[in-house]
Amino acid sequence: MNLTRFLIKAFFCLSFFMLLQSCSDNKEQEKDYQWPIIEGFPKPQVPKDNPMTQAKVNLGKALFFDKNLSANQQQACASCHHQKFAFGENIPHSFGSTKQAHRRNSPALVNIAYNKTLTWAHDGLTSIEQQILLPMFGESPVELGITGHEEEVLARFETAEYEVLFSAAFPDQSANFDLIVKAIASYVRSLISLNSPFDTYAYLADDNAISASALRGMNLFFSEKLECHHCHGGFNFTQSTSHEKQLIDRRPFHNTGLYNVNRDTETNKSGYPKHDTGLSEISTLARDDGRFRAPTLRNIEVSAPYMHDGSIASLSEVIDFYAAGGRNVTEGDFQGDGRENLLKSQFIKGVVLTTEEKSDLIAFLKTLTDPTFLSDPKHIVTE
Repeated sequence: MNLTRFLIKAFFCLSFFMLLQSCSDNKEQEKDYQWPIIEGFPKPQVPKDNPMTQAKVNLGKALFFDKNLSANQQQACASCHHQKFAFGENIPHSFGSTKQAHRRNSPALVNIAYNKTLTWAHDGLTSIEQQILLPMFGESPVELGITGHEEEVLARFETAEYEVLFSAAFPDQSANFDLIVKAIASYVRSLISLNSPFDTYAYLADDNAISASALRGMNLFFSEKLECHHCHGGFNFTQSTSHEKQLIDRRPFHNTGLYNVNRDTETNKSGYPKHDTGLSEISTLARDDGRFRAPTLRNIEVSAPYMHDGSIASLSEVIDFYAAGGRNVTEGDFQGDGRENLLKSQFIKGVVLTTEEKSDLIAFLKTLTDPTFLSDPKHIVTE
């Protein structure tokens, strides 16, 4: 066996084992659903009260693409989560159905069935069912804007077409928001991406699946020189997984030195912009200022712009940012040298990369692109 491939498998072995230990045993209830995963991979963890079925996925898909789910019928979930962008969005931040701006970049919905936490900076949201409630009923910002319009919105799904879908997914139950949430969660869990050139190389033993440049980039990625794998490890290339057993910094939230704004002239307190300080808003702990979840790198090639606020436009710029050990903002409202942020992760220390090394690293990241996932018609509702 190729030594590099062997090391990759060894690196991921523990994460597979721990996830197998924690999976819910819903085999009987899920017997009609086939997970699109590589042989030997563990199944995602699923709530016992919402086992996967194909009928739920079908209903959830219809709801995900239906603008009737928003109070003013102007947006669907799919309005901010486009398949060609890995079910993310290609603008810095999203806008709700009432045109209200969201402060964060719409995250790509890639393999989130395996996620330990949901959203950019909330360690308490650990199930997709919980997270879905935010865009549906949240009021700051308004996204789908259902709050105050519950009866009106629900009545839109009392159609012959939806009656068939609800009956198949939830026999002997009438449409309600609990079932809508469970169906959408099932659909989102079905968005599995494990068919990239990297997967063909690493798990199907095809030495020709990736280029020599990408192979060199992979060695860099997993090296202690770059230390990328500390935050983007495991088969899903994110520390935020349901089998989180990291030896260093077990929390998947990190301050990367993106900002270091002087927020208080009297105390000289610096940090991330007041409008979004990350995990500290939830934990209320000063040490969590500027901590955001490390997202998966799968399909990262198509999910620009990057970072929680979409403030970095390209993969090339992202690599320059990490090589510099953070970002020095010299203009605008958020001036400050993030490289000197005292709460910055120990892994963001800066590194010198040659032009070839940077090119090789980008080549490797592009091997994580799964063309099937980005174009498979089974994931979307076609006109």
